[in-house]
Amino acid sequence: MISINAPQIDQEEINAVVKVMKSGVLTHGLGAGPMVTEFENAFAKSVKAKHSVAMNTGTAALHSTLAALGIGAGDEVILPSFTFVATAEVVVIAGAKPVFVDIDADTYTMSTKSIEKAITKKTKALMPVDLYGLPADMQPIREIADKHGLKIVEDAAQAHGAMYDGKPVGAFADAACWSFYGSKNMTTGEGGMITTNDKEIADTARSIRSHGEKTKYQSLMLGHNYHMPEIEAAIGCVQLKKLPGFVARRRENARRLTQHVEKTKNLKPPMEPKGSKSSYYLYTVRYKNANREKRDALVEKLKREGIGAFVCYVNPIHLMPYYRKFGKHKLPITEKASEQVFSLPVHPGVTDEQVDFIGKTVQRLTR
Repeated sequence: MISINAPQIDQEEINAVVKVMKSGVLTHGLGAGPMVTEFENAFAKSVKAKHSVAMNTGTAALHSTLAALGIGAGDEVILPSFTFVATAEVVVIAGAKPVFVDIDADTYTMSTKSIEKAITKKTKALMPVDLYGLPADMQPIREIADKHGLKIVEDAAQAHGAMYDGKPVGAFADAACWSFYGSKNMTTGEGGMITTNDKEIADTARSIRSHGEKTKYQSLMLGHNYHMPEIEAAIGCVQLKKLPGFVARRRENARRLTQHVEKTKNLKPPMEPKGSKSSYYLYTVRYKNANREKRDALVEKLKREGIGAFVCYVNPIHLMPYYRKFGKHKLPITEKASEQVFSLPVHPGVTDEQVDFIGKTVQRLTR
C-alpha cells in the first residue's frame, strides 16, 4: 500500500534522540530545555518570526494562543468548518463560541466573502486554516481583521514550507500555530509550535505551557502542562533542516501527478493561486459531479489497487453531533466539498514510478 503520508526518519534522527537520552536532560521544569530552545530559535528563523514557543501538540499551541489573547466566555471566533476538529475544539476549551463560515470552492480555505457577514460585537478573532498545505488568502483576511479590531490566529498545522505573497505562512497573522504530528511535512512524533512577532503573546504562552509560571512554583495565571520533551525537540531540529527537501519533493510529486489528473474528465486537481506556494501536505482532488457514495466507491477501488487514498474531511465540524449546539450554519460549499474531495499520496517517500502508477490508475478508474 502506498500510504497517504509517512514520516521520513533515518539514522540522523535516531542519533539525535540517543544523544539526548545519554545527556540525561529529558525535559525542563519550565518547558525550556536546551534542545527545545534550540528548536524554537531555529524554527522562528525558518519562518522569519521574532518568537517561537514549543508545545507538546498543535492543539496545545492553538489553545495557548487563544488563552494568551484573553479569548474566553462570551467571545466568538470565526473559523472554517472544513478542517480538523482541533481548530474548533480549542475555541470551546477556551470558553468561546465557534462561528463557522464557508470555504472557497477552488482552494478549500476560508472564504473571505463570508467573514464580514459573520462578524458581531462578540467577535474577537479569526482563525483561517492553511488547508492541505495551501495558505489561506491572508491579505484580505488581515484587512478585515484590522478594520474590525480583531486578532488573527492562523492554523498552519499543515503548511510547513508553504509561502504566501513571498513570505512564509504566518506573516500576516498575530500568531501562527503549527503541528508536528507524525503525518505532517516535518515531525517530532507529536508536538506543536506558536510563532509570533508579538512578545507579549509569546511570553504569556510560555507561562501557559508551564502551569502559568514564569519561575518555578509561582503561578501567575491559569496554565497547563504543555511542555515539549527534549527528545521531540531533537528530532525537530533534524527534521527542520530536511524540510526544504521534503517540500520540494512533495511539490515535484504533485506536479507530476497533476499531469495525469488533468487527462481525466471527472477529476479536478488542486489549484495554487498566484502568489501562493503550497507545501502539499495532502494532494486533494475533487470528483466532479459525484455524490458521497460515488466518491467513496472510487476511494475504495484505489485502496484495493494499493493506493492509500484518503478523505479529509468527510464530516464538516458544524455537522458533528457535539458542535450542532453552536447554531445552524448554511455552508453549501463546505458540504459539497466533503462529498466530493479525496487525497492521493505525494509525500517524499513516493517515487516517480509510484506517482505514475497512481496517476494511470486514477485515469483508468474514472473513465
